Amino acid sequence: MTRRWRILAVLLSPALISAGPADDGRWYAGAYSFSDELGGFRILSVSGMGTRDDPFEISEEMDQATPPVTLVIRAAKPSPLQSAEQSSFHLRVTVVNQSGLAWIGFGFELQEIRGKPSDFDDGLSFGQTNPNPDFISSDRFARFVNRFESYDRLSFEDGYVDPLGRTNFGFFVTDVTPVPEFYLVQDPRIPSS
Repeated sequence: MTRRWRILAVLLSPALISAGPADDGRWYAGAYSFSDELGGFRILSVSGMGTRDDPFEISEEMDQATPPVTLVIRAAKPSPLQSAEQSSFHLRVTVVNQSGLAWIGFGFELQEIRGKPSDFDDGLSFGQTNPNPDFISSDRFARFVNRFESYDRLSFEDGYVDPLGRTNFGFFVTDVTPVPEFYLVQDPRIPSS
């Protein structure tokens, strides 16, 4: 085989082609799967192991601004990060605004039961066990508000994302009473008039 063909074979190697959803439509990374099965947005890629140095990185397009959209997160296998008492991971979400409307804020909410806000008893939170503000970031919004009770919400404010613009968010998710499936509601805020 000539050198040119060897290089082409390496470039086309399945290991080097970016990952896509599995046959069940889920995107797998580390010990979790991520799904856009509830609609309103589309996952473009997922990677990482969920650690601070190698967070789960989810890239997605959101084609609607209302109602909020929901990412389904499932435990795919026992996590190397998970102890009997706690599961946790770092997450970075990149969202492309395909909605046709500007966003002036963006909110995230964790839910253990779909449609029911997370409460203190479910153990699910944006790092309530380790409320380190260094774990929360955004490239387009200047400040955030982290509300733990009576629900777990993270709101990003003081910024904007134009149509076709892109924004990044980073945060830490903990679940001291792990369940095999939970939800991350994503809610872009649009101007009221």
